[in-house]
Amino acid sequence: MMVEEIKAHLINDIIPFWKGLRDDEFGGYYGYLDYDLKLDKKAVKGCILNSRITWFFSNAYTLLKDVSLLEEAKHGFAFLKEHCMDKDNGGIYWSMKYNGEPEDTTKHTYNQAFSIYALSSYYEASGDEEALEMAKELFHIIETRCTDEIGYKEAFDKEFHEIENDKLSENGVIAEKTMNTLLHVFEAYTELYRVAKLPEVKERLEWIMDTFADKVYNPALHRQEVFFDRNMNSILDLHSYGHDIETAWLIDRGVEVLGEKKYEDKMSPITRDLTAQIYKVAFDGRSLANECEKGVVNKHRIWWVQAETVVGFLNGWQKNPGKPEYLDAAKAEWNFIKEYVIDKRKGSEWYWEVDPDGKPYEGRPIVEPWKCPYHNGRMCFEVIKRS
Repeated sequence: MMVEEIKAHLINDIIPFWKGLRDDEFGGYYGYLDYDLKLDKKAVKGCILNSRITWFFSNAYTLLKDVSLLEEAKHGFAFLKEHCMDKDNGGIYWSMKYNGEPEDTTKHTYNQAFSIYALSSYYEASGDEEALEMAKELFHIIETRCTDEIGYKEAFDKEFHEIENDKLSENGVIAEKTMNTLLHVFEAYTELYRVAKLPEVKERLEWIMDTFADKVYNPALHRQEVFFDRNMNSILDLHSYGHDIETAWLIDRGVEVLGEKKYEDKMSPITRDLTAQIYKVAFDGRSLANECEKGVVNKHRIWWVQAETVVGFLNGWQKNPGKPEYLDAAKAEWNFIKEYVIDKRKGSEWYWEVDPDGKPYEGRPIVEPWKCPYHNGRMCFEVIKRS
């Protein structure tokens, strides 16, 4: 039942919505639809947004084999290649003006990673070798310009001089390194290694898993740390529920793609622990809270957290069939999404956030540089492929 409903939602709702945001005049996809469903065609176009949309349509085509989806992916790829990529200094900008000119020329490691993620999937969908070469180029940029001896640095100007990491720092801190960037570099490298099997990517995947196990995962608290100083010391007492359930299944996916028993033995106990702790402290029987900072729980039900909860608990059950409560949790979360998070208004998609009773927080946009079909689209792909 859940699988059929989610596939129908993907085909009938999510895909048409994002097709409708295509900008055929200036390229890419429109960057802002407000809560009242007013489209701003002159809004900033986030490069993360357009990378994620390209990733979405590439994977939708690979799964559904509808050629119109490949055309959308080609449209997204063209915008990344012709506008988002800095042809002089290398790397992907942070955002573009509506007409495709640079708006924010910051180069962020997180942003480079999402372009790799998109380009790798587009290469798989299209067979376009240029996309693979761009992904490999961005991999080498991250590894030569965005790293130090301890891990991945965060933010840079357009010439890759390091700057303050204001874009991926939250909760009142400025972090020199983050779990979030490390996770999404891992996610991107997993996809690149899956489609190209490059030994240098494999080596870095192994290094990232070692870093997660040794520096990010906190076994005493059964969670990941989130924000770090330059030396990977945690700087804030924060439990990010959504990131932990997402990390659990993304690491399991990386282990599968890597195919090394050593890392399966090392990482599987960690992903089981993260899943169990989230089920214990963050899931109320039908949906997942957002995070807990210094002992205070943020109970907002954020769209992406709910989507990752479905995949994370489904993955947890598949890895641990003796835990049927995880499958029940995935189904319950989908029912919550279906009832409350999906915006039933014509011309809309998912609300940004709702309260624990399902009431939407008015004023949050439906589309903006972070609000895209990456989490909810991927939820659909994963549920369909795992059925």
